[in-house]
Amino acid sequence: MRRAVGAVKGQAAVRAWRQARACGEPVDRLTRATAVRYTLQLMASAAPGRAVEVRVPPDAAVQCIDGPRHVRGTPPNVVETDPDTWLALATGRLDWRAAVAAGRVSASGERADLAEQLPVHEVACTP
Repeated sequence: MRRAVGAVKGQAAVRAWRQARACGEPVDRLTRATAVRYTLQLMASAAPGRAVEVRVPPDAAVQCIDGPRHVRGTPPNVVETDPDTWLALATGRLDWRAAVAAGRVSASGERADLAEQLPVHEVACTP
């Protein structure tokens, strides 16, 4: 992932995404990307490691969760979803298991279950 997103900028982007979604409005690409990067950064910080790669194209990807790490090629544990689904998961608007069951998340590998990491607590309770 690129350089870290600061807390003020990240929280503002998450709030803007939530407000836009609540009003049925679109979110500009830069705001959405900042919110995605910030929430991925928070999750990776809360669950450090390199066992699982979480991909939210086209905005960002991180490695997280302790366990065996991979060095080259496709990692054995991959989670991939679109930006709006990721932000709904990160903020607690969508349940992990429901998203997987609905096909909104692709999760492969025995460690590719983020139910314990979601929602991301720093953004789940912000208005």
